[in-house]
Amino acid sequence: MGQPDITNLPHYSWKEYQAWEGAWELIDGIAYAMSPAPSIRHQRISNNIAWLLKQQLEECESCQALLPVDWKIDDDTVVQPDNLVVCGDISGNYLTRAPFLIVEILSKSTAQKDKITKFKLYEKEAVKYYLIVDPETRVVKIYDLYEGRYIKRLDASDEVIDFDIKGCVLNIDIAKIW
Repeated sequence: MGQPDITNLPHYSWKEYQAWEGAWELIDGIAYAMSPAPSIRHQRISNNIAWLLKQQLEECESCQALLPVDWKIDDDTVVQPDNLVVCGDISGNYLTRAPFLIVEILSKSTAQKDKITKFKLYEKEAVKYYLIVDPETRVVKIYDLYEGRYIKRLDASDEVIDFDIKGCVLNIDIAKIW
């Protein structure tokens, strides 16, 4: 199964996106509904990840963990990662530069987008670390950006993984996200 035929889909922009109700993402001008709302398991995992990231970043003066927030990449691409780490000064209502770490938690309605479309997008936008969490298999696929391409570091389920983010070291115990 390949990518969908997008030649006949309407092309939307940031301006139109801002007027929409509900949860949406916009990738290359294509609207993606973020519904239904994430499952309880998805929310629990995201909350656990947010707590672990926040705890690990308490001593880091330049970086912080965020829950879904608009990341406006350009006029026709706006995404909302499940969990992310950003560094430096942040102001306004949305991000305008790439986070250092992004976590996407798979669900049936978003799995293909997270594994293919967002994977390519985050790689192109130079997100240093991309973690894809699969609640069904309890495996986290961890990718590091190396010379502009994602290299899979490992599939983790109960390991403690270190991430170097702007001089701040995160030691994430994967077993604690489940």
